[in-house]
Amino acid sequence: MSGAGASAGAGLRADRVSRRADGRLILDGVVLAPETGSTVGVLGPNGSGKSTLLRLLAGLLAPSSGVVTLDGTPLAELPRRTVARRLAVVEQQSDTQVELTVEDVVRLGRVPHRRAWTPPSADDERAVRAALEHTGLADRAGRLWHTLSGGERQRVQIARALAQEPRELLLDEPTNHLDIHHQLDLLALVTALPVTTVVALHDLNLAAMYCDRVVVLCAGRVVAAGPAGDVLTAELIAEVYGVRATVSREGPEGRPHVRFLGTLN
Repeated sequence: MSGAGASAGAGLRADRVSRRADGRLILDGVVLAPETGSTVGVLGPNGSGKSTLLRLLAGLLAPSSGVVTLDGTPLAELPRRTVARRLAVVEQQSDTQVELTVEDVVRLGRVPHRRAWTPPSADDERAVRAALEHTGLADRAGRLWHTLSGGERQRVQIARALAQEPRELLLDEPTNHLDIHHQLDLLALVTALPVTTVVALHDLNLAAMYCDRVVVLCAGRVVAAGPAGDVLTAELIAEVYGVRATVSREGPEGRPHVRFLGTLN
């Protein structure tokens, strides 16, 4: 999945990674090598391994076999702070019982860049301000986190990740629990960022609209990978999801649009 011009080993890559837990194979020989600056959607039904793959890419889990590398070096050999400065992760839902303001949450993104117990530097504050402005949250900086809507909270998490100034951004189903307007708003924001993005999604049409390429997992294995227009076919949807569907082409780019007709008996 790497571009012809990409240097070997550059960026974030998973090379034939597998993961076992409780004797069960959750991921089986997955290869993922996003082109620098692209958005890759990870698709698949519940239990297909999407979240596990993202946690492996983030270094939060270790593969049972295979390796995840950053610029050719295995994540396990890199200092955790080095990885944290490069990779930002946005989970499905975040919560806190502490009364933090929006600005406080976004400032957490600077932790990998600061020494313990030191006050924020001018660079830290610049990064926080830029992240707030980029995500349209500058006017909410003083608002308490727990008073925000679900869509606003997800936007704050994106801002926190941006303040980290990553080169790679990993998002685990960030549109869950959001209405359609906020889903579109959030993905438009994410895909416009100057970073390499890997995003796990449930919605095939959102993936087709916003992702440069998609990887489809089924029972922990990659069953298809490539541009959404090539991958998202009625046959694949029936095989992977057990659903009858038609796939049409829409818009000037001819991106696929999936219309679901019902489950297969």
